[in-house]
Amino acid sequence: MSDSDINEFGYEQARDELAEVVRALEVGGLSLDDALALWERGERLARHCEQQLAGARDRVEAVLRADTAEPTV
Repeated sequence: MSDSDINEFGYEQARDELAEVVRALEVGGLSLDDALALWERGERLARHCEQQLAGARDRVEAVLRADTAEPTV
């Protein structure tokens, strides 16, 4: 799987797959190469989740700014 498939994920899908990656790494039994590839995917998933959360935070802040900027009638 590549970064392009991760970029198509919503927050929940990326979070759920990240949880699966963590579980697989905790269970162990993987070759070093497989564990490293899984860890790298986990890092990409975590970064995607952080970006999704930052985008949501920006949207909320924009709405709050717009609400405070509008004059009350």
